Amino acid sequence: MATASIRLESSLVEKAKIMAQVLDRSVPKQIEHWAKIGEIMEANPELSYQFVKQALIAQAEAEADQLVPYEFD
Repeated sequence: MATASIRLESSLVEKAKIMAQVLDRSVPKQIEHWAKIGEIMEANPELSYQFVKQALIAQAEAEADQLVPYEFD
């Protein structure tokens, strides 16, 4: 993976530090996460944040072979 140094507002980095600590991520990974969500939301403005979040969770579960079949009542 290629890396690049960029300048970010210190307030954004401080917010990322807090969220990274809460979500057990590094600061760069937290900023990458926000960028990924922003990219998806811009490409799909009709989707809600909750839908995008659940889709990312489902994708991660599939990649970890942790899908559970849904049981209809």
